[in-house]
Parts: sequence; C-alpha cells; structure tokens
Amino acid sequence: MSESLLLIEQSGAVRRIWLNRPAARNAQSQQLLDDLDAAFEDAKADTDTRVVVLAAKGQHFSAGHDLKQAQAERAEFTVEERWAYEEKRYFGYCMRIWDFPKPTIVQVQGACVAAGFMLANMCDLMVAAEDAFFSDPVTHTMGAAATEVLIHPWVMGLRNAKELLFTGGRLGAVEAKAMGMVNRVVPTDRLDEETMTLAQQVAKAPPFAMQILKKSLNRSVDVQGMRQALSAHFDLHQLSHLSEEYRQTKEAGLANALIKGTKA
Repeated sequence: MSESLLLIEQSGAVRRIWLNRPAARNAQSQQLLDDLDAAFEDAKADTDTRVVVLAAKGQHFSAGHDLKQAQAERAEFTVEERWAYEEKRYFGYCMRIWDFPKPTIVQVQGACVAAGFMLANMCDLMVAAEDAFFSDPVTHTMGAAATEVLIHPWVMGLRNAKELLFTGGRLGAVEAKAMGMVNRVVPTDRLDEETMTLAQQVAKAPPFAMQILKKSLNRSVDVQGMRQALSAHFDLHQLSHLSEEYRQTKEAGLANALIKGTKA
C-alpha cells in the first residue's frame, strides 16, 4: 500500500481512512483506488474495528477521477480494456464499500464531485461540513452518461437527481440534507470531531447485530431493483464512451474536462 496516498488512524473501535492527495483535490488515481480497496479489506478483517470513517485531507473531499492520469495512460484503451478497468476499479470497488459488513461514515468538506460524489455515497452515513458542495457535471463536461455508479436517484430522489445531472449544477450541504442525502451538517472546523463522535456512538452497538441490520437495510433497496439498475447503467455508461460527443472530449484532452466546480 502506498502510504502517501492514504493515512490510517485507529481510535478505539473506529478506523478512519484518509484520502491524502490534497494538492490534487484528492483526485482518485489508480493507485489510490487500489490502496483504498485494500484498506477497506484490512478494516473488514480487523475484529477490533467496528466502524470505518472515510475522510479526506485538505480543503476538498474529492474532485473525482484523476483525468490527467486517464489521459496519459488510458485514452487509447480498447472497449474491452476500458470495460475491464472500470468494472473493477470504479464499479466493483464502489459496490464493495456499499456491501461492506460494518457501518461506514463519510465526512465531506469542499468539493464532492463526480467520482467523489459516487464514492461518498457508497457509505452508510454522511456528515457534511457547511462548505461542502456536491456535483456531477460529467455529462456536460465529458459527454459521458454521468458516473459509472448511478447512485444519485437512490440517495437524493429521482427528480432531484435529474435536475442535478441534467443541469450539471451543484448543491450545498444544507440542500443535500433536505433531500435526505446528508445526515448531518456541521461547522467546517468541527467536521472531524463531530464525525468521530457519531462514529463512536455507532460503534457501541453489538457488531454481529449491526452487521445483520445493515444487510437487511441494504436489501430493502436491493428488492426495489437498485443493484440491477446500477448494473444496467454501468453497461450504458460504457456505450457513452463510444459516442461522437465523448470522442471530441477525448481528442481535446480529458484533462481539459477537469471539473471547474472544484474551485470553490
């Protein structure tokens, strides 16, 4: 594991995993994603850890995927190569967090954009700083069909998701809480403390009972078709990479599509 990309801290039964690329607004490189998946696997295997908190160093939670790396290393991927890469690292890793057997809490500050939005919403609970904002302008900026995991309607409601995605706009923490996506909005300078207080409270529950409860709660949306809908969107998202609109974005340089909305 590349320690520079993640920081791990343990506080009793709570393990906090920090994204640690603040200079890049915590853009998600391939190595960061691989390390993050391994960190969750380590936390799952540790019987002393009952709750995992996902956090990020710096002013922003995450500006999304590292498009500079994508342009340099994967711009000429074949259909088969892109499918395999994104199914594993984008869709697969996210769904492993969704299915993680222990409670997860994400703390969000600043920009939570595109793949950052996708990653954060894999967690069970969300605590947002007052300066947090959420956006997925991928369709507007890249000509692709949103992010790989279309979690949006499941965490914020269908009409809210349509407006966010159709306009390429963004919404603040208070708006996101009103939609039901965010659990708590706290002062930015108290984000770490307030999130840890919540996590320690959750960690008091008997771990096996909590594991079964989480499984049942997740199944309540699975039986409504969430998992099938997410899989179906992933397939269509791959099709959007073959469009003329996406080709033009790729030829202009994926790095040029870096999300302007991260510049708060």
